[in-house]
Amino acid sequence: MVPAAPTKVLVATHSHPAISKGGAEIAAWRLYEALAAQPGWDVWFMGCVREPGARLGSAITQPFGDRQFLYASSSFDWFKFSNLDKTYPRELEAVLRDVVPDILHFHHYVNFGVETFLHIKRILPDSRIVLTLHEFQAICNHYGQMVTKQKKNLCYEATLRDCNKCFPEINRADFFLRKAYVMRFFDLVDHFISPSQFLAERYVAWGLPAAKMSVIENVIAPVDNAGDSTVKDDTNEDEADTLDIGYFGQISFLKGIHVLLEAAAILEDEGVTNIRFDIHGDYSSQPEEFQTDFLTRLDKAGRNVRFHGAYDNQRVDRLMRMADAVLVPSIWWENSPVVIQECLRNKRPIICSNIGGMAEKVRPGQDGFHFPVGSAAALAALLRGLAKDRKKLTAITRTMQQPDPPQVTAAKHVAIYDRLLAGRPAADQAA
Repeated sequence: MVPAAPTKVLVATHSHPAISKGGAEIAAWRLYEALAAQPGWDVWFMGCVREPGARLGSAITQPFGDRQFLYASSSFDWFKFSNLDKTYPRELEAVLRDVVPDILHFHHYVNFGVETFLHIKRILPDSRIVLTLHEFQAICNHYGQMVTKQKKNLCYEATLRDCNKCFPEINRADFFLRKAYVMRFFDLVDHFISPSQFLAERYVAWGLPAAKMSVIENVIAPVDNAGDSTVKDDTNEDEADTLDIGYFGQISFLKGIHVLLEAAAILEDEGVTNIRFDIHGDYSSQPEEFQTDFLTRLDKAGRNVRFHGAYDNQRVDRLMRMADAVLVPSIWWENSPVVIQECLRNKRPIICSNIGGMAEKVRPGQDGFHFPVGSAAALAALLRGLAKDRKKLTAITRTMQQPDPPQVTAAKHVAIYDRLLAGRPAADQAA
């Protein structure tokens, strides 16, 4: 009996984890690793780079091994996500004809361009395309954040009128055509995956078919070292003197770092000395205006704030276990922040804003606590209460849900691939 040929999968994302440690590229890489560990699956990876001088001859190269491709993108239309690189279709075709993947799973369309889905269908009409959505870029021209450009208020729906108010230099007709252009190529995607129900519902309301949408959490790496998952208890006076609140990830305005610093200032003015904030993250890619504001605030911060700078993601588990709880104060909707999954696997209670994917992923009283988005006063009050009653945090560590192991999450993806290849619509998958 001749054994069945392995199913071929090409996982693609808009960057590469060797170049950038963003959530989408890490999620794509973890999926690639998990699928490669599954018997009967033959897997390749494709990332992108936009650094000046990155293209040396060919647009698509293999600097990281014979199972990995790297596309050095060039001209790109960020308004309608169109790839203007004339060499790209030809070189993409060469890769596709060489690998002949059964499944092409994209974790973004930036840098590749939405036209990529048409190229694939033209070259490999029997292949299936899966797209994992990571934020609201197709819906919102403001970096996919669904926050108003001028006042940074939350946006609840991308209407032609509201989009034009954010970008008065772009008329409503152009926003109409932008959506029509993107949807023309999204129609070629066989199935969409969202890491949160919140994001899925936003895209379905925008126009994606609910029958082509599944909710599956991103693949998360297993914890580096289980270590001690307990939180300092107020019954031990030696350990109860300071409540250590950790912050991990990108430092930006929308990530709510100002909310943290304002809460710290409130606590210091009140004479609270047993709550400390440890900030781990990088701000170097942010606009100069934000960097100046952040450094000014940091310089004025009291002794209850410590800034540790950027960190290697390989060390996040050990760093996280030094905190009593982790703060996620984002003032935009978020989707499924990697930091929340990292907290869950390390059994570190999560304190987060009460909106979007954050509120969905963190069960109040079981995984952590919510506070009103953007309210430094409410955050300070919540932390004061937790500092007085550590038993609440200790209890949380016993009820926190645990992320699925990589192979379990990979199996949920495989189930969708199998149904697509069998010619049946993929049923919704619960996260």
